[in-house]
Amino acid sequence: MTGASPHIPVLLDEVIHALAITPGSVVVDGTFGAGGYSRAILAAGARVHAFDRDPDALAMGAELAGRSGGALRLHSACFSEMDRRLAEEGVGQVDAVVFDIGVSSMQLDRADRGFSFQKDGPLDMRMSQSGESAADFVNTADEGDIANVIYLYGEEPKSRRIARAIVAARPIDSTSSLAAIVRKALGHRPGAPKDPATRTFQALRIHINRELDELMLGLEAAERILKPGGRLVVVSFHSLEDRIVKQFLRDRSGSGGSMSRHMPEMAPVKHPTFLKPAKAVRPSARELAANPRARSATLRAAIRSDATPWNQQEKAA
Repeated sequence: MTGASPHIPVLLDEVIHALAITPGSVVVDGTFGAGGYSRAILAAGARVHAFDRDPDALAMGAELAGRSGGALRLHSACFSEMDRRLAEEGVGQVDAVVFDIGVSSMQLDRADRGFSFQKDGPLDMRMSQSGESAADFVNTADEGDIANVIYLYGEEPKSRRIARAIVAARPIDSTSSLAAIVRKALGHRPGAPKDPATRTFQALRIHINRELDELMLGLEAAERILKPGGRLVVVSFHSLEDRIVKQFLRDRSGSGGSMSRHMPEMAPVKHPTFLKPAKAVRPSARELAANPRARSATLRAAIRSDATPWNQQEKAA
């Protein structure tokens, strides 16, 4: 299994170690992207079901799938659909699931995809290349809705000021135009360490692609499809994502805290579906020197218990 990936997979060695792959195991790569994780998983002797909603990613992966002798199966779908899609192909449970959450380097680097303000391009940001674009949203949404999105998903304290400036400047159709509007609204100082448009672009991307909802649904799908002893590995890149992953694993492992014993029990106690998660892993200084984009990455991993998924426990209660 050869062929160079166009981008450097983040925390690759740590991901492969956490997956604990054995020859013949079945692994889901929920975010195929440029195929870096899938290549390494295939090289370890596993069979891979890779998911991606980006048609460009799947097109780029077609050659790798063709050379895999059937070991790599590409699925054009969101990773939240993994259990349903695999059930349709007769796959009940798998040995491991890995997610690399957020936008991929190849999406950021292509100006025509409209994810980044580093290069001018159409204000798009759609991972699936279908549905509402970022331009559609900023040009039609109410000022209050725009402000809420920027505040919630960008954690931008001056979201109302930015939303007011966006509405006043409509129509907006390019990444450079939007970035200029945000910079002006916030009083950008050239040479500042972080571009003030960063949070707004992050917020719009997360909103357009429903990324946080998709992440939670994907974690629940992984819970349903992993066999006892199976491994869940998630690499995230900002606090909103990591918070969801951390809380999910704390809750599902029973380590999220409990109510006082003096309080009446309000609901049946659910059996943990994961063992206590391993300590979070972050990139080494050596990796950061080779790949600065790994700077904000966090890896969290946990092992599936033999308990039924939480939604099934609720139905049985």
